[in-house]
Amino acid sequence: MKTSSSSCERVIPLLSGAEKSGAYTGMTANSLPKPAVSLGSFLRERRSRLQPEPGSERRRRTPGLRREEVATRAGVSVTWYTWLEQGRGGPPSEEVLERLARALELDPASRELLFLIAQQRPPPLVPAPLPAVPAALQRVLDGLPTSPAIVKTPTWDIVAWNKAATAVLTDYAALPVQERNVLRRLFGNPASRASLPDWEDNARFAVAVFRIDVARAGGSAEADALTAELQATSADFRRLWADTDVQSHGVGVKRIRHPRAGLLHLEYSAFAVDGAEGLTMIVFTPASAADVRSVEAVLAHDTHGGRSST
Repeated sequence: MKTSSSSCERVIPLLSGAEKSGAYTGMTANSLPKPAVSLGSFLRERRSRLQPEPGSERRRRTPGLRREEVATRAGVSVTWYTWLEQGRGGPPSEEVLERLARALELDPASRELLFLIAQQRPPPLVPAPLPAVPAALQRVLDGLPTSPAIVKTPTWDIVAWNKAATAVLTDYAALPVQERNVLRRLFGNPASRASLPDWEDNARFAVAVFRIDVARAGGSAEADALTAELQATSADFRRLWADTDVQSHGVGVKRIRHPRAGLLHLEYSAFAVDGAEGLTMIVFTPASAADVRSVEAVLAHDTHGGRSST
């Protein structure tokens, strides 16, 4: 995620404190120097832009919504909302800021400014919806009975897979959506790392391809946020990212240490998906007849009983 602009940081000091529930407990007013743009002035100005609900009292001394109307919309107490406009009580929590943004009908730029004023940081990224996978493409995946196949985005989110991928790679359906990401698993999942005898080469390759994938897609807030997250959580990612290597998918051989099948050799090939911008299908074909039999055995086991995946 991109950091806040330096111009905003120079004129908007951080407020201190936290939202309190219940009766007032002696919280003092903010004693910092008066900011060029304060949370209170921002809230008041945005409140004045909104039109009252149809049927409400028409004659008002000031334009826009009353404080109690905004507080009701945001689901906060009128007293606490009044404190915010008066510069008291400190910055709201992230959840309350989101509610205030909705209550004040802020557009994305104004929502970002609200977070910068209140917390001196941009708002959390709103994940873009994952692209739809055409039914025809899923049928192609399902038509590869012994070849694990996946479909990924430029940020390496896995959005489609077949039964062989579930059996050999991992059970993506059992993972939360945010964890269906190859890079997060490579750099943050010990079991995934242990399953790859050539982890260093695999990780270096993935980072190099990720870099060119994102560049081809023109960059995105999601890619920036993922890069920042991995740099913050993984020394290995920071090391490989600093190398600035780039590489296309190409073809090659991947070795996977499976808990039941043992060491598998899979030849991988990547294909751009026509009509679905940014999606890539990767097919892992067993490299030998013995590898085919091993995948078949894993699939048969999964059909008749429990399974454990890498």
